[in-house]
Amino acid sequence: MSKLSADMSSVTRIGLDLAKHVFQVHAVDDFGNPIDKRAIRRAKLIDYFAALEPCTIGMEACSSAHHWARQFEAMGHRVMLIPPIYVKPFVKRQKTDANDAAAICEAMGRPGMRCVPVRSIENQAAKMVHGVRETLSGQRVQLLNALRGHLAEAGVIAAQGHQHARKLAELVEQGCDRIPACVRDALLPLVARLRDIEAALDGIDKRIAVAVKADPDARLLMTIPGVGPVKASAIVATIGSGGIGQFSGAKNFAAWLGLTPGQHSSGGKQRIGRITKMGDRYLRKLFVVGAHTVLIHADKHDDRMRQWARKLRATKKIKLAAVALANKTARIVYAVLATQKPYAA
Repeated sequence: MSKLSADMSSVTRIGLDLAKHVFQVHAVDDFGNPIDKRAIRRAKLIDYFAALEPCTIGMEACSSAHHWARQFEAMGHRVMLIPPIYVKPFVKRQKTDANDAAAICEAMGRPGMRCVPVRSIENQAAKMVHGVRETLSGQRVQLLNALRGHLAEAGVIAAQGHQHARKLAELVEQGCDRIPACVRDALLPLVARLRDIEAALDGIDKRIAVAVKADPDARLLMTIPGVGPVKASAIVATIGSGGIGQFSGAKNFAAWLGLTPGQHSSGGKQRIGRITKMGDRYLRKLFVVGAHTVLIHADKHDDRMRQWARKLRATKKIKLAAVALANKTARIVYAVLATQKPYAA
């Protein structure tokens, strides 16, 4: 790489637009004056930043951003990972890689800009476990639905629910008289794949259970109704190294999960809409699913949370009540982690 010019020594902020092969750089000085604008191939990116004096590098927060952030921090640079939604308002005119890099650089200089903590590779691996589990769960549902549909063509049906669809798989394996031999031979590959996926999911669930037992925060979370090993593990993995301290309060944590209503207020008139859904989709789903479980079994317990859930269920639809209960659970999660005390029923 050619020697840096004298101007490059005054670089203080760099906006980096990430890509697969060609990255866009936008470097400025203390006064925001552009110093360098260029596209850099992936193979030369590390050399470019290694030749710079320590500065602040900004990127949009995405999965690959954490990898590059760890690389740049090891060189002595400071890294800011900015949520894309906070960068979008600074994009000028048309969306291009160069304009995106300039927008990132502009967003970095805004006071009070919120950033995402850089994740360690171990923390990313913990999240990957849940990502793999979610993928396999989706494939299992797809296989069960395919099995149900194909058997319906042969006159074999079952009630709704995964447990009933699994009974159809057992009928195919056992060679039921109602299923013609030719149909059974055609569907056996689906059943074999289904068994492989269920075995893999069982292994992942056991791995998560072992990890949860060794984590004090996860054990505290499991004292909360509707929070099991999978959900507790996902919460700890998603919060990351920043922990619960990165949130200003319980309401802020619930808003980060996207479980609070969005506002469209103007002229002194407050307009509250649906939940924002701005947080982690997988984690938010776990909160809502856990809330459904609490609502279904609320009559079997008499603590204050279940009493509140029963009153809510009496006046609201099940899905609306589940989202409200998920919001309440999120606030309890914050309180448990912030105080390091188990949930008291």
